Amino acid sequence: MARITLSCLPASWYCSVSLLSLGCAPRQRLLFLLILFITSAFLLLGTYQRQLWGSQRNPKSRVNKYLSIAESMEATDVLNHALNYGIVVDCGSSGSRVFVYYWPPHNGNPHTLLDIRQMRDHNHKPVVKKIKPGISTLAKTPTQASDYLRPLLSFAAAHVPSNKHKETPLYILCTAGMRLLPESQQAAILEDLVTDVPLEFDFLFSRSHAEVISGKQEGVYAWIGINFVLGRFDHAEDEDATVEVTTGSQNQQPISRRRTVGIMDMGGASLQIAYEVPSAITFTSTQQEEAGKSVLAEFNLGCDVEHTQHVYRVYVTTFLGFGGNMARQRYEDQLFNNTLSKNRLLTTQAGMSEDKPYLDPCLPLGLSDTVVRDNHTLYLRGQGDWTQCQDAVRPFLGLHNGTMSPGGVYQAPINFSNSEFYGFSEFYYCMEDVLRIGGQYDSDKYSRAAMDYCSTKWSTLKQRLDSKLFSEQADISRLKYQCFKSAWMFEVLHSGFRFPTNYRSLKTAQLVYDKEVQWTLGAILFKTRFLPLRDLQQETLRQSHPSWLRSSFVYNHHLFSLCILVVVLAILLYILRLRRIHQREQRQAEALNLLWAEEGEALLP
Repeated sequence: MARITLSCLPASWYCSVSLLSLGCAPRQRLLFLLILFITSAFLLLGTYQRQLWGSQRNPKSRVNKYLSIAESMEATDVLNHALNYGIVVDCGSSGSRVFVYYWPPHNGNPHTLLDIRQMRDHNHKPVVKKIKPGISTLAKTPTQASDYLRPLLSFAAAHVPSNKHKETPLYILCTAGMRLLPESQQAAILEDLVTDVPLEFDFLFSRSHAEVISGKQEGVYAWIGINFVLGRFDHAEDEDATVEVTTGSQNQQPISRRRTVGIMDMGGASLQIAYEVPSAITFTSTQQEEAGKSVLAEFNLGCDVEHTQHVYRVYVTTFLGFGGNMARQRYEDQLFNNTLSKNRLLTTQAGMSEDKPYLDPCLPLGLSDTVVRDNHTLYLRGQGDWTQCQDAVRPFLGLHNGTMSPGGVYQAPINFSNSEFYGFSEFYYCMEDVLRIGGQYDSDKYSRAAMDYCSTKWSTLKQRLDSKLFSEQADISRLKYQCFKSAWMFEVLHSGFRFPTNYRSLKTAQLVYDKEVQWTLGAILFKTRFLPLRDLQQETLRQSHPSWLRSSFVYNHHLFSLCILVVVLAILLYILRLRRIHQREQRQAEALNLLWAEEGEALLP
């Protein structure tokens, strides 16, 4: 028979436990059973509690969070009365778009953000509507601004449940086009919106909800949106890359949290970069400090200003004229002016006729092109020399010594050994449309592909386009200027922003989790960051550590049940003990009676 020896008991309690019986004295056996039961119960409860807490850090829950942020394709459940809604109108230079967002109730933890998602209609499509032209075209007729936005606001009102309108915040944020207008014209348009929109729509809308945002704000919102979708504002898990962050608060110890991603976006006209600066910056001069403050933004995404878990310091700046198309235009302007000046000086006619074209290293080999300025035409012939093209475009970066990026703008330091970047728009197009190497950036691989493309004959490139060997987005214009743009992108990245050529943490992308992320998502996250306070104020006891309080309630509930079981078991054991004592005394009495009877019989004659 198998036996288990328990050597952890006191010496006076040593006994052997059989699988079928307990070989201890009755009194010792009762105490042993009681201690064994209590110990086992607490071990089981501890295991349960660890599982309960562990589930909060379970990788599966993390995956589910990311899938939730990435959004399913399901239509938004407008019958769910617990959902909240928000509306952002992006008034851009060429048109305006309205975005409708929604989010479930906040979980009560002051260290987590609202789970904001883009609303989808019954056809599973994002609730977005665009109108043209831009609102800046109303500069001379500002009283028509509310009429201009009526189609967008009516569209949003039709999708947000009517019983939610009064508590649905509306933000009207104007960008590039409005920035170009005089302040008086900006104010007149905004005044009309603030006055007339509340008369027709019952949204939560005030004067502070309509504004012209700066390029810096727009960049910060874009940075927030990308990092939110990537889950970089969540608490760090063991396998996550982290950074040590120092905030501007005095006597605040550095905190370790998930590493955020930087973003670079090159459009047709401008270039933008935004990334977190985790460490405090030491400026070498007052001028540098002033320059740095203009491109650094420090903000708290959390709902409690006293907590620094979500305080971020972000470098963000926009370079006008540094987009792919504008860079090519500046390059052609200088090419045209220099060629004319040289021809006058040397009395030559280079580039003035088709039979004597100017050899452009930034056009594919054999391509003929023209530049027309002031009724004069400059004839170009592609030389397809990518290395020479790099040398030709580098001066257009306007580089300065020291900590200066393109155009002489101050650039905050980047820790290239512990950072990650995403490149959008032209960064992705340059790598994917014709080179077909979009995704993870490798400077050596990119350089070889760009060099091969530039040196390929133009006739061969056209044949490949006709054979659909390039992406669907590739067209004749992309083929013509790919050589220039690929060199421009390389120089911006490595000469302008000084990324090492062996940097492997840059990913070029068009979508994040298969969707386009708008800066408006970051805007509503920032604008609604204090809304969780409503939920927190309803349960003040949960303000500090709500997850602990929730789990401790479960813990205490089970502990209370366990105590009742222990008491009941103790009573039962005590009753059994009394019963056994009674039975023992009864047997002793019977034995004594029997003894007396036997002695009595012995005394009888």
